[in-house]
Amino acid sequence: MVHLDENPPLISEEVSDHFDLPPSDLYSDEPPLETDLHRNQIDLLIRLLQHWWQDRQDFYISGNLTVYYNTQQLKSRDFRGPDVFIVLNTEKRDRRSWAIWEEGGKYPNLVIELLSNSTASIDKGAKKTLYQDVWRVPEYYWFHPETLEFAGFHLVEGQYETIAPTGQGHLSSQQLGLELGIYERQLRWFTAEGDLVPLPEETERQRAEQERQAKEQAQQRLEQLENFLRSQGIDPNQLPKSSG
Repeated sequence: MVHLDENPPLISEEVSDHFDLPPSDLYSDEPPLETDLHRNQIDLLIRLLQHWWQDRQDFYISGNLTVYYNTQQLKSRDFRGPDVFIVLNTEKRDRRSWAIWEEGGKYPNLVIELLSNSTASIDKGAKKTLYQDVWRVPEYYWFHPETLEFAGFHLVEGQYETIAPTGQGHLSSQQLGLELGIYERQLRWFTAEGDLVPLPEETERQRAEQERQAKEQAQQRLEQLENFLRSQGIDPNQLPKSSG
């Protein structure tokens, strides 16, 4: 039976006992984002999930934020933080960075990297290896905001295997119980049923449109009734007004 690796590793207590770990209030040390497309895409994914899970307090999502996971990484600066990452079963609060040793040893459950011409080889190579072999991130996705290249992987017995798309072309996230897919040239969250997860303003527009349609339908029914009454020789304007 194929075994999916559902949980990322916890940092060993021996590591924290034998190494002088950096302070826990480290600031994020990430480079500027390459384009507006990259920045807007990160903000979109974060806003969507925060709104969709607004009643939950057991997760953390952030973007372009440094994940500090050992002292050597802090010194060598070999790897930057993920463009978007999500940690489950943790406290929902603001952070300056994510320091593994201060977060109960928790690594991300899901990582998304946004490809660019200058970072694609690293995202597909060194970072993928890091997330698979060191962080053991259960799910890893990448997306290119310009070319729309999109792929996802999940850990199966310690190795990343490609996530097969659904009939709608989405990639299912078992970690979140959601799907990722492209909508209007942006990476978006979808429900497990394939429905688009809306932004607050999209929800409001939909509500306003439904209200407009309901009023329009009510007006049409009223006009049809008035026309029928007139066809029967009854003036609807002479009918007694309802007291209710």
